[in-house]
Amino acid sequence: MKRNLLLTPGPSKVPVELCAVLGQPIIHHRTPQFQQVLKEVTAGLQKVINTTSDVYLLASSGTGAMEAAVANLASPGEKVITVEYGKFGERWAALAKAYKLNAVTVKIPWGRTITPDEVKTVLLEHPDAKAIFLTQCETSTSATPDMAAIGEVVRKTSAALVVDAVSALGTEPMMMDAWGVDVVCSGSHKGFMLPPGVGIVAVSPKAIALMEASSNIRFYFDLRKSRKAFADTDTPFTPAISIVIALNEAVKMLLAEGLEKKQEYYLLMAKAVWAATEALGLKVFAQPEFRSRGLTAIMIPEALNPKKLVKTMRDVHGITMAGGQGDLDGKTIRIAHMGAVDEYDIMTGLSCLEKVLYQAGHKFELGAGLAAAQKVFNK
Repeated sequence: MKRNLLLTPGPSKVPVELCAVLGQPIIHHRTPQFQQVLKEVTAGLQKVINTTSDVYLLASSGTGAMEAAVANLASPGEKVITVEYGKFGERWAALAKAYKLNAVTVKIPWGRTITPDEVKTVLLEHPDAKAIFLTQCETSTSATPDMAAIGEVVRKTSAALVVDAVSALGTEPMMMDAWGVDVVCSGSHKGFMLPPGVGIVAVSPKAIALMEASSNIRFYFDLRKSRKAFADTDTPFTPAISIVIALNEAVKMLLAEGLEKKQEYYLLMAKAVWAATEALGLKVFAQPEFRSRGLTAIMIPEALNPKKLVKTMRDVHGITMAGGQGDLDGKTIRIAHMGAVDEYDIMTGLSCLEKVLYQAGHKFELGAGLAAAQKVFNK
């Protein structure tokens, strides 16, 4: 069988243990057996997110979770703030426009993120904003903000802090209650090591109050229905049954290993990739103080044809990395170190990257990237 190593920031590599769970015969969702799964997975996700708030599961991708947040927190014409420092920040603005909200968009140069002081300034300028929408790990640039410090700023206002944690949850720390985050949106296919299909939305009491007051049009993504079903350990519509069952096992795996320990390992792999990138004469796109644990966007000279490099690694060598997105299309490649990926996967991916770079004419000492990564792994 041809190699198929996923080093992409979603979907991420699915471990064999979870493949086995996904292959089990399906059960019905309106049964005590599935109700027990819902009870367990909700409690587990509350531990991952570090919250006592409601956690709702949707049959959707992470974007479905984001759409649910936008649709439920404000009424048409009401003001919200969306922050763009990459393609998925732009998605917040697009969703706000689709739901006819009055979106004030803050544009931050790609490669960094918004700072707490910048958040304070924009909230002072717009004290009537119902919510501010941020991205914890900007998948297009691999940058992440200081969410704890931002939460301290936002919690002093009437605005809700809404976080796209689709690429972050499980990989980056999330202390929802302690940080004052009001909505956490995520999905099953990144840090949770599963196929796409389950959207995750955690909502604080502050967010629930906004949700109840909103007059926006909603049906499938009406979180009031999710809240009612949550009280009965149920879902308002048919869930992604098999993926929810596997998500329960994935959460148990993460918690058994220890979230903090796992997140430190992701950071170690990230540092190895950063060291290898420098040794190969390339640059990490995100500025050092904003780099994420879950993935790295690497700048590739146009002459080396980044899109061709990605295609060659995937189609010839069976190593799948991601190309650039949005403004970085054809300018970067992205390697993920999240979910079930380990240091040996990273070393395999770096070896392949060295090979295709060398064949494309990039000048460096063969093995330099691997050696730099090994030094990080073996400190």
